[in-house]
Amino acid sequence: MIEISGISRSFGDRLVLDDVSFGVEGGRMTGFVGANGAGKTTTMRILLGVLSADRGAVSLDGTELTAADRARFGYMPEERGLYPKMAVLDQLVYLGRLHGMSTGAARTSANELLVRLGLAERAGDTLESLSLGNQQRAQIAAALVHEPIALVLDEPFSGLDPMAVEVVLGVLQDFAANGAPVLFSSHQLDIVERLCDDVVVIGGGKIRAQGSREGLRAEHAGRVFELDLAGAAADAGWVREQPGVSVTHLDGGFARFEADSEAAAQAVLALAVQQESTAVRSFAPVTPSLAQIFQEVIR
Repeated sequence: MIEISGISRSFGDRLVLDDVSFGVEGGRMTGFVGANGAGKTTTMRILLGVLSADRGAVSLDGTELTAADRARFGYMPEERGLYPKMAVLDQLVYLGRLHGMSTGAARTSANELLVRLGLAERAGDTLESLSLGNQQRAQIAAALVHEPIALVLDEPFSGLDPMAVEVVLGVLQDFAANGAPVLFSSHQLDIVERLCDDVVVIGGGKIRAQGSREGLRAEHAGRVFELDLAGAAADAGWVREQPGVSVTHLDGGFARFEADSEAAAQAVLALAVQQESTAVRSFAPVTPSLAQIFQEVIR
């Protein structure tokens, strides 16, 4: 597990990170989200040792990170750094060799990644000859070629079409499934919500929310419920008359309502079950999307 503890960092008089703390567990995908300038990239650079912190520490499995540990991480910066005029396979092998791999091992790893990422036919092409989406795939291969113990990716899905997103998702999920911690930032909240086990939200240099994806959704759910009745003459209009309930949407046998207590919501369900002419098709609390949670916590 990677643990970021009490990290603060200023640039001149501007405080960019203010006591930032969160963990990235092994075998889990952690999404790191925030608006531009929120502190995501600065946090990642401190984690990787590219920048130093004014205060705080970063540890791996309870021990403070060393340069040797960081050399075994896979990192994809937001600013792309591969050589534009070098063949894709050649530079992946070169990067593997820089991380201590033999030429044979680096070539094997590079070829396997190019196949998985759909770039095998472009292995001999220069990076600058690839589309932006394929350049992004090559960048991800560069972060993985040396078989790292952890992954830190800054906007890995930028510029990818939906099909490429699915390919990259599969590769990252397999990597995490082997027990490695994976941290990535993204502005694409729908992808974060679908992919991540855990989510960390940063705003103004402070952590605004963190936890498992489902835990955060439950925490911010409130007391909004949806009732859907089945039946030819289904009518949920009676819900408006129930105490402690405010209906926000009504359409035939469907009602969305806010309840001032769990008991009030359960009373609606009990009455729905008692209806002789209709049956309850579904009854459930409405859980917010990650985008809704994000808007709520950064206000």
